[in-house]
Amino acid sequence: MAIEFVVGDLTEQAVDAIVNAANESLLGGGGVDGAIHRAGGPEILAESSRLGGCPTGDAKATQAGRLPARWVIHAVGPVWHGGGAGEAELLASAHRRALEVARELGAATVAFPAISCGIYGYPPELAAPVAVSAARELEDDFELIRFVFLGDELRDTFALSS
Repeated sequence: MAIEFVVGDLTEQAVDAIVNAANESLLGGGGVDGAIHRAGGPEILAESSRLGGCPTGDAKATQAGRLPARWVIHAVGPVWHGGGAGEAELLASAHRRALEVARELGAATVAFPAISCGIYGYPPELAAPVAVSAARELEDDFELIRFVFLGDELRDTFALSS
């Protein structure tokens, strides 16, 4: 029942599930997605390739391979198109669905990256309140929801929105 904001490496989080900022193919990519696939090993790609992709705003799970987490929840956030294409609703849905999938798996601790804030171009100051609000909706179902960032600025942006 706690939400925290930390600087660190998402792939090193000793939690039940980490959330991947995935693309719709679920076949790997750059940024957080690439880092998770590199650190977790080929088992993640092998399993995710059998899932048939995932629409924006939804999430699907795989085992975590060599990562310290038990599962990877692949959540697909929206590409930023200026804010008028339903991005906020899709971003909130991606966070909610990731937590719903985690709950179905029995995960008590979950770690998120800043979904859509990298190559998808979502402005962090706009993404943060959406992401944190969606996490707060389901926080009572978890012991810990952790947002993990590579730097202080992004962490502070999310922490201030809580």
